[in-house]
Amino acid sequence: MDGLIIPGGESTVMGKLLADMGMADTVRHMIVGGLPVFGTCAGMILLAEKIDNGPGRSRSTFPATVKRNAFGRQLGSFSAVSAFGDQGDIPMESIRAPIITEVGKGVRVLSEIDGKIVAARYNCQLVTAFHPELTSDDTVHRCFIGMF
Repeated sequence: MDGLIIPGGESTVMGKLLADMGMADTVRHMIVGGLPVFGTCAGMILLAEKIDNGPGRSRSTFPATVKRNAFGRQLGSFSAVSAFGDQGDIPMESIRAPIITEVGKGVRVLSEIDGKIVAARYNCQLVTAFHPELTSDDTVHRCFIGMF
């Protein structure tokens, strides 16, 4: 396996399934060992070292604190345009989006919406609160592929 994408969805269920299927420790060791990983929305929650609200099973590989549903529930979903690193503005589709409330040493913030961190990178890990797969812009995916 060259890389791993942990998609959006229900982070609590995804974490439970990883644990129940005996995959949680294996996945964590692979990521810590250098496997490039891209966590989108729920994937970002699963990778975070800390979750500051609600239930969730963290893989504890990304040195950050994440707040679930930071923009509200389903009705708080929205579209935005904001800078992604030094790549310029890109479209961002957010569905019950989390945010990063605190970053650890070595984390590079890539994007913010209204002063809230929605994308970051740490070593071979990339996380976004938004869903780049829902747009035709491939900037985020090219960034991830560039990590190989």
